This record gives sequence, C-alpha cells and structure tokens, in this order.
Amino acid sequence: MRDDSFQRRNQPRDSRNRISDGEPKPLPLGNKCNYLCPYFRCNKRALMIQTRYVKGNPQKVGFCRWVGDTCITGECQYAYCEKRALLPGNKCAFAINRDNGSEDVEKDLKHDEFYEDEKVKEIISKKFGKRDLDLI
Repeated sequence: MRDDSFQRRNQPRDSRNRISDGEPKPLPLGNKCNYLCPYFRCNKRALMIQTRYVKGNPQKVGFCRWVGDTCITGECQYAYCEKRALLPGNKCAFAINRDNGSEDVEKDLKHDEFYEDEKVKEIISKKFGKRDLDLI
C-alpha cells in the first residue's frame, strides 16, 4: 500500500494536468473559472455551496464562510485549481485550450521566443556597445 500511494503522489506533471475518462469534467463559465467545478478549491477551506431560491428556482451559490459573502472565485487570493488550470484574470486553462486549439498556443510560443531574442540582443548591445549585433 505504501508503494501505491507514493506512485500516485509522484506522477509526472503532464499526466496530472490531463483528464482521463473516469475523472469529472471541468465546468468553466465561458473562459472563466467556476466555483462549481470539481477541481476548484479554497485554501482557507471556506467555500460552502448553498442552494438559494430565486423566483422559485433553485440555484447553487458559492458562499465564503471566511468573508461571509458570495465567493468571488478566481479573484480571491486563496482560490486554486487542483489541476493547476487557474490562470491570472480568473481564466480557466481548460476552457482556453478547448476554444483556441493548439495552433494558437504554438503561435504564442513563437512570438515569446522572438521577443526574448530581441530582449537579449538589446541587453548585449547596452553592455558591449552597438558593435557586431548582426553576428548574434
């Protein structure tokens, strides 16, 4: 039993972010994180899901016991995603990947590499002067 628990804890990072067939699906609202998602967690353990009735219809609402108000989801500093999919700006990585596809991610990576190359050239030119930048 001890070996089995060790293997579960020490999985490769890429396999932790994947969703297999037996796992629940993430529930983002558009491209935003949702407190009803099975992977959304509160570090303070203050999230409580309540059923409130609005005009006779039941709705599930996240309630923060720590603040005493409704949950603000990814805007809270104590919110995190179990699958590490909560991005800055309360965005869900699963929703963004599903909408954009992998082609846009590759374009963004190429753009970042180009930007970093330009930044390196700028730093070198400041350090050594404006000579032989074409060789770099």
